[in-house]
Amino acid sequence: MTHFDGRRFLVLAYPAQGCLNPSLIFAETLIRVIPNSQVTFVTSLHANRRLTTTKQSSLPNDNGANNTSNLSFTPFSDGFDDGFTIDDIERQVLEFNRRGSQAVWEILEAARREGNPYTCLVYNFILTWAADVAAEHKVPAAMFWLQPATVFNIYDNYFHGYKEIIRDNSKNSSFSLSFSGIPFPMSTKDLPSFMDESTEKSSYIRFYQEIFEGLEKEGTNTKLVLANTFDELEPEVIRVINNKFNLIGIGPLIKSTSFKGSDLSQQSSVDYIEWLNTKPKTTVIYVSFGSISNLSKRQMEEIGKGLLEFGRPFLWVIRENVKDNNNNSELSCRKELDKLGMIVSWCSQMEVLSNESIGCFLTHCGWNSTLESLASGVPMVAFPQWTDQWTNAKLVEDLWKTGVRVKPNEDGIVTSGEIKRCLELVMGENENGVEIVRSNAKKWQNSIKEAMKEGGSSEKNFINSMTNVIY
Repeated sequence: MTHFDGRRFLVLAYPAQGCLNPSLIFAETLIRVIPNSQVTFVTSLHANRRLTTTKQSSLPNDNGANNTSNLSFTPFSDGFDDGFTIDDIERQVLEFNRRGSQAVWEILEAARREGNPYTCLVYNFILTWAADVAAEHKVPAAMFWLQPATVFNIYDNYFHGYKEIIRDNSKNSSFSLSFSGIPFPMSTKDLPSFMDESTEKSSYIRFYQEIFEGLEKEGTNTKLVLANTFDELEPEVIRVINNKFNLIGIGPLIKSTSFKGSDLSQQSSVDYIEWLNTKPKTTVIYVSFGSISNLSKRQMEEIGKGLLEFGRPFLWVIRENVKDNNNNSELSCRKELDKLGMIVSWCSQMEVLSNESIGCFLTHCGWNSTLESLASGVPMVAFPQWTDQWTNAKLVEDLWKTGVRVKPNEDGIVTSGEIKRCLELVMGENENGVEIVRSNAKKWQNSIKEAMKEGGSSEKNFINSMTNVIY
């Protein structure tokens, strides 16, 4: 390897779309704002294949890194080279951690032996082992937190006195509690889903426990927490967190085409942007539930009926690889839906949200999708599924006031009538309420533009935080 007389960063990304998108933009931002810097991007083979060629000067092969520019890619096999679903996550995380720790150790060791060591390792927050691997090579580490600062604060409280209180009241619908820095009480259904023992994935709470144990252990190698948020979005909670941790808002790190899903080969042959361009301003509902969540057949039917009852055009993304035969061709109302709107298996989300025809985003409230909607000034109907999405939906409705949250029935199903009710609140004829939501959405869009611009709060935070790690 040719010696590089500059700053070398290793960015380690978990191979889920919600982690890859901001991690890749983080890597690009490092190169842009830190002079004479070089970044090695490390993730799984499957994820690496799915990265678009526009992010690389030449496409890396599966066996090695592409070092022809300041951004290079070094993938490794996590044993899921054909991808994974939500049902595989527990096994996949364990394998990614086991194989990834070895791969990262070898990358850092090779650089050390060549006399060209890395300056800093930046890792996605669930990959806590990375800090220990970096410490073995005396390389500083920074954690990249990919959820709201509010969620970070809630988890910290959960592991420091709130766990039993929350668990004991998980079935009490009238129970609520307050956290410092959060300006309203939270019910158990506003907290991250892993805190609810009745949910199928509640065992995942241990991953978060490892995160906070790692941050608090004596002599930790993690020097700071970089969060994909910005000061103006969550000012009070960031202030509270920084009484204990060094958390810096450097976001939102979003871009339209940094990553594409695995459904590209099944993409609709109809140009959805061309179709959107035929619609009047703010008249189209955009519907998407991310790259992992699988809705039941019954829930899919209710969404379809709700869209038909509301009667506005829509663009609905339904992945064609979903399980339980939930693909778009099996919806009982498919013919009626095709007359009113368009169903596709993939789209460029920021390109869609930026289109003037979009009037509302019916979303699972993944953090990337939430930030992208805020950045586009698009009101939301929050339809959370799991993990931080429950809290994100609460923030959308009660803190930023840019949308409303659906209310499931006693069976956990959001009915067509409830979907129609929520769409009416953000797109209907209730002019005063609708205008308030739209006005708030535009306000946050402008705030994000200010934070992201050259010299804005997020760029300043980015440069200062990374400079502190380097020196």
